[in-house]
Parts: sequence; C-alpha cells; structure tokens
Amino acid sequence: MNDPRLDLRGRGAVSNPPNRFESLSFHLELTDESLFPEEERVQPTTRLFRDTSRTIVNKNDSPDVGFEYSINPYRGCEHGCAYCYARPTHEYLGYSAGLDFESKIFVKDKAPELLREKLMSRSWQPASLFFSGITDCYQPIERRLRITRGCLEVLREFRNPAGIITKNQLITRDIDILQDMAKLNGIMVFLSVTTLDADLGGKLEPRTSRPQARLKAIEELARHGIPVGVNVAPVIPGLTDHELPSILKAAADAGARWAGYTPVRLPGAVLNVFTEWLDTHKPERKEKILSAIRDVRGGKLNDPRFGSRMRGEGAIAENLRQMFKIYTRRENLNREDLHLTTEHFSRPGDQLSFL
Repeated sequence: MNDPRLDLRGRGAVSNPPNRFESLSFHLELTDESLFPEEERVQPTTRLFRDTSRTIVNKNDSPDVGFEYSINPYRGCEHGCAYCYARPTHEYLGYSAGLDFESKIFVKDKAPELLREKLMSRSWQPASLFFSGITDCYQPIERRLRITRGCLEVLREFRNPAGIITKNQLITRDIDILQDMAKLNGIMVFLSVTTLDADLGGKLEPRTSRPQARLKAIEELARHGIPVGVNVAPVIPGLTDHELPSILKAAADAGARWAGYTPVRLPGAVLNVFTEWLDTHKPERKEKILSAIRDVRGGKLNDPRFGSRMRGEGAIAENLRQMFKIYTRRENLNREDLHLTTEHFSRPGDQLSFL
C-alpha cells in the first residue's frame, strides 16, 4: 500500500512489502490521502551503510546466467527499477525488497583492496569477472564513491578481463580504463535498455539514465573502440515487448555489435512491488500485462526454472524469440563471437600491465 505521508516521486517501489524471513510485520492503515497534502509529504531518504564483507568475488552456480564470477560493489540499488529481480536479496539483510532496496544501500568501500587480495592469491585461476549480479555498479552513488572505478583499476593492472552491464551513462567516465583493457580483449560492456519511451522509463526505472543517454553511452563507447552491446531487458509483455525491434535498431545505429534480451522475471516480493507499480501508473492495463506475463511463464507470474526463466515459453515467448532473431540479423548484430581472454593475466612484477 502507498504510504500517503511519503512523496514517492523518483522511486520505483511505493511501499515496503513484508520481509519473507520476518514473522512479524505491520500494515499502516492510512487511506485518506487528503489528510497529507502533497506539499507536506517527505521523500524517503537514501541511507548508506558500510558493508564489511571480507570477500568481493562471488562464484555463480546458476547454469543459465553466462558468467561464473561476479563482483557487486554495492548491495541495493538507487536506480529503483520496479521490476528488478534482485530486490529479494535485501531480505537477507533484514530489510524489505521494496523502498528499502532502493533507499538503504550497502557500500563495499574496501572492494578494490579485497579484489587485489583475491587476484594476488595463487589459488586464483584467471577468469572473467562480471559487474554485477545483484546491483548496478554505476548507480548514482558511484559518481562520488568511485568504488567500481577502483575495481577496474585493479583489473587493468592484473590484466584480468571483465564484463559490465549497466543502465547508467556514468560508465563513460571510465573510458580511459576501459580502452586500456579493450586493447587486450579484456572488456565487454552491455547497456541495458528497457524502453525508448522516456516518460515510461522515468516511472518504471526512475533513477537510471534516460534511454537516449544510454544510447549516447553506446555511441561513445563504440567510438573509443570498446566492445559494446545492448541488453533489451527486461522485456515486459503487454507493456514494452512491441519496442524490441526499435531498441535493437537504435542500439545498432549507435554502434552496438551484440544484443541479448530477457523477459521480465518477478521472483518473490518483486511481484508485489511490480503489481503495486501497475496499480499506481498503469491501472487500466494491469490485467492485460499480467495476463501476458502469465502466458510467457506457463500460467504463472514467475517461473524460477533454470533455462526457461531466461526465455519463457508459449506463444508470446516464441514470438519474442522470432522477432529477436529477425531483427538482430537485420541490424547486423551478433555477427561475431564475444571473446574475452585471460591469456594476458599477470600479477604485479610478473610482466607489463594493460598500459
């Protein structure tokens, strides 16, 4: 339920759904919004917490995500995407997957040092590292804290390859590092684009870079020789699926060489967050959108099975597959293999760095 005491502009979630691990929860019964004039409402404050994790490299055992190791410089994400599949991870920290996920951000300020320690270990077998599995490494706070940049500096020094996926134009700040890594096939970047409709994007993913800014980032990265692609994700049946061809074309025109897509996933409390978003922003289309999602998910609103969760099933899912195939071919996307190499990996003192 929307808390009428709060000004939720710039937020994707409108409430804090109960934490599945907590036996006690409360529900605020405030139904008369007229009691709280708009000018008296307050915006939820973003708070930062120091994350004292002793490791930064996470091993992934899921067979359908395409990477083995990941780095998450933050937990939680200011971007506030209403559909974000990572929201339930905040429940492990004792918080909600709703507003808490986007307003209580855990900061791994020691991440570069921990990464250096990991790569210096003789037990580390060089492998590509992925930014990030459960957050966006270029969310707004990164502009000031520069933790992701610090990690990239370490990777450049060790010549360890990495992949990045982000919704934020801020990645262009680090072109100097990315260029050095690209010289030895040590980096690939994907900009995630959900919609080209700036108004829809501003409501659905309120603190991300706007769609045109992301396309501009693709263009700038490509111009500097950095391998870049587009991830059309999530595709939301009944809401954004019709945009797949136009997003692929716009990204290709900007310089993207590769593309991927994923239908929306609504695990756990994400379903509550997303349906509340529909109630707030698209009430007239809510049932149509949810029905289309069920069609992709075998009659359910979420399908956690490996493999099918990334592509879906049924008529709409098949239509997406065919559409993606046709338009990637038409736009000359995915015509070459994505290739990162670990052959240049070296520890300080062994041989030259990327520079």
